[in-house]
Amino acid sequence: MKKSKLFIQGSMVLAIILVVNLLSEVAYFRIDFTEDKRYTLGKATRSILEDLDDVITVKAYFTEDLPAQLGYIKDELRDQFIEYENRSDGNFVFEFINPNTSDELKQEAIQNGITPVSINVVEDDQRQQIQAFMGVLIQADGQKEVIPLVQPGSGLEYEITTSIKKIILKKKPKIGLIESNNGVTISAIPQLIQQLSVMYEIVPFNLSDSSEVSPNYSCMIWISPNDTIPSADFDKINKYLDRGGNLFLAYSNISGNLQTAEISSKPDIGLKDWLQSKGISMGEQVVIDAACASVTVQQQQGFFTMNSQIEFPYFPQIRKFKKHPITVGLESMMLPFSSPLNIIGSDTTLAISALLQSSEMSGTQNTPNYMNVQKKWAEQDFTAPNQILALSIENMGANDGSMVVVSNGQFINNGEGQRVQQLDVDNINFAANTIDWLSDDTGLIGLRTKGISSRPLESIDDGTKSLAKYGNVFSPILLILIYGFVRRSSVQRKRQKWAQGDYS
Repeated sequence: MKKSKLFIQGSMVLAIILVVNLLSEVAYFRIDFTEDKRYTLGKATRSILEDLDDVITVKAYFTEDLPAQLGYIKDELRDQFIEYENRSDGNFVFEFINPNTSDELKQEAIQNGITPVSINVVEDDQRQQIQAFMGVLIQADGQKEVIPLVQPGSGLEYEITTSIKKIILKKKPKIGLIESNNGVTISAIPQLIQQLSVMYEIVPFNLSDSSEVSPNYSCMIWISPNDTIPSADFDKINKYLDRGGNLFLAYSNISGNLQTAEISSKPDIGLKDWLQSKGISMGEQVVIDAACASVTVQQQQGFFTMNSQIEFPYFPQIRKFKKHPITVGLESMMLPFSSPLNIIGSDTTLAISALLQSSEMSGTQNTPNYMNVQKKWAEQDFTAPNQILALSIENMGANDGSMVVVSNGQFINNGEGQRVQQLDVDNINFAANTIDWLSDDTGLIGLRTKGISSRPLESIDDGTKSLAKYGNVFSPILLILIYGFVRRSSVQRKRQKWAQGDYS
């Protein structure tokens, strides 16, 4: 009877497995348990795919039998393509091609902008280099976009979706970069321009040479003007905002010089009063924060000069972000030499929201001042927590213009000439997200940082480390002893029952 029951149960299990496998051949689905829904297409992607008029053809040039640490990328890419295919109603077609199978396919991949990369592999205990292709060609209606190298941890959906949108976009929205009043020029922000140029046309703009700011500009960018701004220029910006225009302003009232260790206030160029008319005051203090980035300093140790890393509170590191479309997916930003922002005025029609704040352990220092790199910072130095460093203003004028103000102009400035520097990726992402939000293209914000995350292990004290160490050693032994004790007790109870004639 028992054997028959087991046979029936086994048959049912096998039948279920068979049905599931058959269904998997005709229906593709997966459940996404990731926190940020990394493997679920975002709203922007779904909308673009559902509205496709032309067929998007994708060729993924991928070398077969990649090393284990890279092989998963192809599987992940294929799964992503299947999701795109299912959403496109037949307007998304893809294929995988292994260029290593022939010289013709290698040449085809290279001509399409996909060049091989050198990868170290170990076979038969021998280390050797192979040439591997890991790129994607996306094309439609005579237009094409190339992802030359699909990298681990990259924002895969953002790259694919923006490539598709760039192909189907008939005319890019125009963004103006205000270069008048000695503001930052296009050549000084290559990282941001590269990010924005995917979806926008970025053009230089001079306020003094123009009679007005055209409403054809979906957004204006103004970074670190240094010369006095004529009232006529402010009038042009005000009229643009009143007509529903949008402005991204990145500026600080103070400047810091690491060479001279001096922090000073900038001369008023007119922005102080103008910002106050918008319900914002920008202080002339410098924000300090215990949650900060490090700088390299030279220290004398005996006869030797050593380079060492020290925490530098004048470089606030933002790791906690206010919930807002602009800050979606951001993990860390660095804002050197920033001024505090305050919300003032009584205009209830304006919607003003803080976007970036310093930590609970922060404060301000008056300027002018000098930075002491040898200073031993203490808790009493940080008595002004949560200083606002960036905010948004909505409902400006009759047509609901918007503005984002960041009290720092250096966080997206790469510099020029001999002073070019690479900036933190989230600094660029924040600025690009801001432009998307101001331009009312919020769908792509969440995609830009989706799937790009670091999960650093939290540091633990020595006591916890010791507990974990010895726990790992003795826990298995303890579990075996407990199991042995429980097992022995069970056997003894059975023997006692059998001795009493109870065989149940």
